[in-house]
Amino acid sequence: MTDIKRIASGGPWEQLYGYVRAVKAGPWVISSGCTSTVDGKVVHVGDVAAQAKEAFRIALDSLVEAGASLTDVVRTRMYVTDPVHADPVGRAHGELFGLVKPAATLVVVSHLLHPDQLVEVEVEAYHQD
Repeated sequence: MTDIKRIASGGPWEQLYGYVRAVKAGPWVISSGCTSTVDGKVVHVGDVAAQAKEAFRIALDSLVEAGASLTDVVRTRMYVTDPVHADPVGRAHGELFGLVKPAATLVVVSHLLHPDQLVEVEVEAYHQD
């Protein structure tokens, strides 16, 4: 039987939309989509690289709470709202994960939930206790 642990951040949409920041299921820890929204407000408005770093920080914090770490990350996904954001987001990813080298996907989408959000990320880790 696999133990499942749900990690909530207390964010405003979790209760309304019925999800948590991350789920640990056996050795897997999977984050929900994370943006640079802190206390209900988008931070680093207009700075896609800073938004990416903030979003990854939020995702990684939830992985750490579940017992995983940066070195356990095996997959990332990045969603940007404009193709010109791909390079700064990719470089922010490289600063964080350059030594870990997870599988990664970067996709351009038409928009995110809030117009000031330029990037959303997901992170998956594999961590055996």
